[in-house]
Amino acid sequence: MSSDHNKSSSYLGLHLDGKAFRKACGTFATGIAVAAVIGRDGKPHGLTINSFTSVSLDPPLVLLCIGHKAASHGPFSSATTFSINILSDAQSDLSTRFASSHPNRFEGVDWFEGELGSPVLGGSLAVMKCEMRERVEAGDHTIFIGLVRRAEVNDGAPLVYFSGSYRELK
Repeated sequence: MSSDHNKSSSYLGLHLDGKAFRKACGTFATGIAVAAVIGRDGKPHGLTINSFTSVSLDPPLVLLCIGHKAASHGPFSSATTFSINILSDAQSDLSTRFASSHPNRFEGVDWFEGELGSPVLGGSLAVMKCEMRERVEAGDHTIFIGLVRRAEVNDGAPLVYFSGSYRELK
């Protein structure tokens, strides 16, 4: 983990320790997904995300947040389409892989290029194929907003993350 996460921040004279903020956010149980694009280099790029949410039903919009220092930030910044692959409980290995600094995260992974041109991971619980609509700078992250053009849902249970580890729904 970068030492940047441990720094305190100050806003309007209020101080918040980076560790405390991260710990508080970790108490919110989330599903895990892999967001992916095909970069200008023609190669797939992706990362594990848990900062993903629906924005609107009409039109169907979603957003995800990517840190400026993330290796995938550049490819997402220039992409016209992206996919959100919601992982099943059998895909924790993909979550770990796409959260790592592995130089070729797609190597040996079951994936194909979807009809909008973004990577789709085989075995995902659900996949949303999106057209990039807007980019909003927010602190040390960019919020990417996409129009969902296609959505596919498969049977299974979600991969859930809470307080630093994967969990099962009961």
